[in-house]
Amino acid sequence: MRLNADLAQRAVVHGLRTRWSASPIPGVERRMLDRVGDEVARATSIVRYAPRSAFSSHTHDGGEEFLVLDGVFQDEHGDYPAGTYVRNPPASHHAPRSESGCTIFVKLRQFDLEDDAQIRLDTTSVPLMAVADRPGVGIVPLFRNRHEDVRLEIWSPGATVAIGDRGGIEVLVLEGGFRLDDVQFKTQSWIRLPPGDSVICKVGKAGCKVWVKSGHLDPAFADKTCSPPRNER
Repeated sequence: MRLNADLAQRAVVHGLRTRWSASPIPGVERRMLDRVGDEVARATSIVRYAPRSAFSSHTHDGGEEFLVLDGVFQDEHGDYPAGTYVRNPPASHHAPRSESGCTIFVKLRQFDLEDDAQIRLDTTSVPLMAVADRPGVGIVPLFRNRHEDVRLEIWSPGATVAIGDRGGIEVLVLEGGFRLDDVQFKTQSWIRLPPGDSVICKVGKAGCKVWVKSGHLDPAFADKTCSPPRNER
């Protein structure tokens, strides 16, 4: 499968308008945002676990990164309530489940193979930082290395916010929303801009909270992660 697979092109998916598709695991469904591969894939998805659903233990060959959107995600290492940001590096493994049900935003097989950082972060405990050259924007830093910068951003009601990066950028709306041209972006709306692209967003009256990753679409890095996995089924 190839879905929004050309990282040199702008991509938009409005998650709440997208039907859930079944995974091979009963009770686990997903809204696919981009994907290269079938069940073993380089993928960006919104995944929903029904109560008492579970995956068998598996290894993250290319790493796994996720943000818990609602409910409580669980594995043998602990419980992760809404707002938890997790990075499981290449070669890590776990057996995910959820007793009460949950929804996560997850990116698979998109790590530098030398990235060995294991992160489990309660984003609600990280102070909001002002951005001197971006009025109306506050950030909660989550992770940064030479390839990527991951953060939450809080946009003030009515603000005009420019997004773009020379290494590309992805934005997922978590709360509130914004308007881009004549299109309204709401909860679970996702946009990916290729390197050098930029847009101007008009924030709604309720403000907006977004997850952001930038820099990672630079071809020097991204091209190493966008081919179908060798063990794709």
